[in-house]
Parts: sequence; C-alpha cells; structure tokens
Amino acid sequence: MPPSPPLVLTVAGSDSGGGAGIQADLKTMLALGVHGMSVLTAVTAQNSTGVQGAWELPVEAVRAQYHSVVDDIGVHAVKTGMLASAELVETVAELLAATDAPVVVDPVGISKHGDPLLAASALDSVRTKLLPRATVATPNLDEVAQLTGIDVHDEPGMRRAAGAVLGFGPRWALIKGGHLSGDAVDLLTDGSEEHWLRASRHDNRHTHGTGCTLASAVAAGLAKGIAVPEAVREAKEYVTGAIAAGFALGEGIGPVDHGWRLR
Repeated sequence: MPPSPPLVLTVAGSDSGGGAGIQADLKTMLALGVHGMSVLTAVTAQNSTGVQGAWELPVEAVRAQYHSVVDDIGVHAVKTGMLASAELVETVAELLAATDAPVVVDPVGISKHGDPLLAASALDSVRTKLLPRATVATPNLDEVAQLTGIDVHDEPGMRRAAGAVLGFGPRWALIKGGHLSGDAVDLLTDGSEEHWLRASRHDNRHTHGTGCTLASAVAAGLAKGIAVPEAVREAKEYVTGAIAAGFALGEGIGPVDHGWRLR
C-alpha cells in the first residue's frame, strides 16, 4: 500500500461557480499533493459577476462534519475561510483549540466583487476567538481595515497592519498587498523577523479565488512539515502561476487556474 498523503481540512463556504471557497481549496490541495477534506460552513449562490445569495449552515452541522473528519481520519493542517457569523466563528475556534495541527486563518470578510461574507457582528469574535488559534493569518488589505481600522496604502502601512494583526494573537501575520499598485508584494512576519515576498504583477483580470488559494497552499505546505516562511514562499509561487493562467468564465471575473502546473 502506498503511504497516505498529508491531510488538510478546509472549513469554509461553497462557491457554486467553482473559483473560490471550498472548491478552490480542494483543487489547490490536489494540485499540491495533499489530501483535502472539508467542513462546509455556508452555501453561496455565486458566479463570475458576484454573490447572489448566501446561507450559513447550522452550528450542529459544522460541528458534526468537523468531528466526523478529525476524530476518524485525523488532520495535519487546517485552513479556515468563510465563517459568516459570530456563532460559527466561535464554534470553529472552539474546535480548533482541541486540534493539534497548524491552522491557517483566512479572515474572509468581503468577496472579490465586494459582497459581504462575514457579519459585522462577527468581527470581534474573529479578533478575540479565531485569530489567537492561527499559526498564520492571511488578511488582504480590505480585511485588515475591517479588523484593525488601518487603511494601508504603502509598504510601511503593511508593517503597521501586521503589528496590529499580530496583536490579536496569531503566531504569524501574512499581509497581502495585492490591492496596492506596482509589484504584488506581501509581508510575512512574526513580530521579530520579516519576509517581503514580491512577484511581478500579471495583467490578468481573472483573479477570483486568490485568497482562498493562497491560504490553502500555505496549509498544504504546513501539512508537509515545511516551516512557515518556506511554506508561504512556495504558496506565493504557486498562486502567482495560477494568476498568470487565470481564464475567462462567464460575464465577469474568471478564476485563477489551480491546475496550471499540470497543463
């Protein structure tokens, strides 16, 4: 019998268009050689033009899915995405506290199209319950503003934002600067060391799912036993390639290509 691959669990919402959410997570995990498993937190009606509707699952359903996977199969890393409500955030944080595995928290607040995916009433639970469980937190600049009140316009602002995010308790903060002009630059720091990750910006509007994909790629690296800085570097390289290969889908913003290395 061949050995089992590393096991990664995504706790997130469904994107019916297949570009982000659970669907992007599982595609990323397959592409990076780990076994992806899922806990569905919400269902969205979503396509290339935006989110037309969203329905969160009951806490009991989320808790049951989580225990079904972790208690029987086990897990080497967990990634969280859309959690929708304070009740779900607090439930997932409680489950993570009892799980001995690194956790990547993507504090999803707003979709690529600007649609809200997290209730405003849940922000405090993200700050006080979820982020302290994170090995790596991966907010983009909109999510940084939601969580910290800091509007980032340049690289010094990214450093200030990272300090504020670390103040909520994650071991590492990965501040994604993709919304800035110029090269695509991200900052990874644990408060004592900094890693600036740069890549040329691709002239491709089809970037749906980048945040989910990056967080899942980091979780895949951690599940393989790779240290955080190297796991993030490898994830950035993978996402950069996926953005370059992003393709048109429907009438709006298409997805990144999770299978670009297989083409």
